[in-house]
Amino acid sequence: MKDAELRSPVSFVANVARLPQKGLPVLVEADQRQREALAAEYDLLSVESYRAELLVASWKRNGVKVTGRVEADITQACIVTLEPVSAHIDEPVEALFLPEQSKLGREGFEGGGEIILDADGPDSPETFSGDTIDVGALAEQFFGLAIDPYPRKPGASLDVAGDDPPEESEFQKKLRSLLGKS
Repeated sequence: MKDAELRSPVSFVANVARLPQKGLPVLVEADQRQREALAAEYDLLSVESYRAELLVASWKRNGVKVTGRVEADITQACIVTLEPVSAHIDEPVEALFLPEQSKLGREGFEGGGEIILDADGPDSPETFSGDTIDVGALAEQFFGLAIDPYPRKPGASLDVAGDDPPEESEFQKKLRSLLGKS
């Protein structure tokens, strides 16, 4: 049962053995239980909505390309006031996969295999085994990366109370006199 514990709350396993020519459209809309699991996993106050629209298509000879978007409405705690802060996530999803047994998947860059990548394009291909890829878990990774690690309520700041400039220390006064600035 360990595998079940590690599975994404929004897991959707796509069979990539025989993909349609136009690709396999996948829609993942999280229900209440899945949204609560996502909120717990990412230390969010709540996840009001979560939707991933993906297209799983053939890439090169035996690879797979996953493209689409993940959108979510979340509520986080402000890092200053701990008050709720709402945020909308709208993140593009793009990833390439090669079967483990493929020459490029086995050798990768170290073994002399060549893969030409666009710096603005997707990351280097990941490998997969068998005939399935968990595209739901992939979309969740992009969701997790899009979450603001330091959410702030508008107007909240970490400034010390009061608008008066802090009193200069003796060291700062001496330094100022040595530099000849008043």
